[in-house]
Amino acid sequence: MKMLMAVTLALVPFMSCAMIGHAGETKAKMEEVKGEVKGEMEEAKGEAKALKEEAKGNDVKAAGERAKGNVKGAAEKGKGEAKALKENMKD
Repeated sequence: MKMLMAVTLALVPFMSCAMIGHAGETKAKMEEVKGEVKGEMEEAKGEAKALKEEAKGNDVKAAGERAKGNVKGAAEKGKGEAKALKENMKD
C-alpha cells in the first residue's frame, strides 16, 4: 500500500507538468492563428475600401487604403507571432 502511494505521489507532479507544457503549446498556436486571422481581416478591409475608392474613380486614395490594409494586416500577424513566442517562453 505504501509502495502504491509513493508511486502515485511521484507520478502526479510529473503528469501535471506534462499536461501544462502541452497546454502552453496549444495556447501559443491559438495566439498565432488568431494573429493570422486578424491580419487577413485587416487586409480584406483595406481591399474593400480600396475597391470602393476605385469605383469612385480615386485611384490614388485606393492605393493608399490598400497599403494601409496591408500594413495593419502585417502588424496583426506580427502581434500574433509575438504572443505565441511569449507563450512558448513561459514553458
